[in-house]
Amino acid sequence: MVGGAAVLLAYLADQVQHLFALLIGHWRYASLAVTPLGFMLTVFLTNRYFPNSQGSGIPQAIAARQLTDYAARKRLVSMRVAVGKILLTLLGLLCGASSGREGPTVQVGASIMFTVGGMSPRRQPGLVLAGAAAGVAAAFNTPLAGIVFGIEEMSRSFETRASGLIISAVIAGGLTTLALVGDYTYFGRTQTMLQHGTDWLAVPICGVIGGLAGGLFSRFVIAMARGIPGIVGGAFKKQPLLLAGLCGLGVALCGIVSSDMVYGTGYQQVKAALESGSALPHSFGILKLLATALTAVSGIPGGIFAPSLAVGAGIGSEVAQLFHGAPIAPIMILGMVAYFAGVVQAPITAFVIVTEMTDNHAMVVPVMTASIIAYACSRLVCPEGIYHALAKGFLRSAHVTTK
Repeated sequence: MVGGAAVLLAYLADQVQHLFALLIGHWRYASLAVTPLGFMLTVFLTNRYFPNSQGSGIPQAIAARQLTDYAARKRLVSMRVAVGKILLTLLGLLCGASSGREGPTVQVGASIMFTVGGMSPRRQPGLVLAGAAAGVAAAFNTPLAGIVFGIEEMSRSFETRASGLIISAVIAGGLTTLALVGDYTYFGRTQTMLQHGTDWLAVPICGVIGGLAGGLFSRFVIAMARGIPGIVGGAFKKQPLLLAGLCGLGVALCGIVSSDMVYGTGYQQVKAALESGSALPHSFGILKLLATALTAVSGIPGGIFAPSLAVGAGIGSEVAQLFHGAPIAPIMILGMVAYFAGVVQAPITAFVIVTEMTDNHAMVVPVMTASIIAYACSRLVCPEGIYHALAKGFLRSAHVTTK
């Protein structure tokens, strides 16, 4: 079921992004109206009909796993939340949001496993973890990354009792994806590698820049989630639609300045650049970062996995310009893993997922190194990982509601 849901969400996400591309292809300034109004509608539907479906969905899955009360868990991971997550993630992408489908797939996977598991008198809490891991594996077609994500990010520990459940769920979800869409590599196959000794200087450069940028992104999103102090923060808290509309307008402006490149997941742009070995536009990385940050704090459902990888590719593309004659694609891969590790602060998950997504095993050692450097730099500006920091907000809400 998780594998089928992941494939369905992936297919529909591509279709709605294509519809938005047709709209702005007909009149590119349509985003100035469609994106803000679409953000406002999405936030209204989220708050009114599908509470706890906002944002990535990974913090909700982490919080649900830590809760012991069944009813409190059900408010974060249920079939109602899963349906709302899918519909509203698609609505956001239809309006030009800079978001991904992978984080939502994690919450959908956790919700499906939790709901089905609720039919058993045992009601194992490990099913939430297994469903989340299967969601990552099915969304990216990266089974190893699904297992590592479940251990490193979702549980932050290795539990022998849960390991078999995680692996079984990942296998089932992965086989379902293979049966429905066949074997594929998310970003295609990139076999180029760093060629000269000087090219290896890109590893620490990408690690430092990507880690600091990812940490700053996380710190901004966490601060906004906890609330802006003062009159402005109070106004946004009372009028969430106002914040959503302003964020949507900001995303539309980023899209126009970038020649319509920062809308959606960023998948097509990055895949094309990696396969051709060509550089991304100079402004792509920073504008994609801004658009993703605005989308993340707007309150609409949507993930940050794929957009973070796109931002990292933009950073790597810029760093590659410092090395005359160096191949661009491997340095873009370094930027991807560095920024992603800086955002999620899960370095093992970062390098495993990027390696599987690009099928470039020649870059394993530099990718691992860049990921570790980025993780250390990110911790300097943001001591806590974004998903676990946001999960605390859902845990506090659950405890208040329970009392």
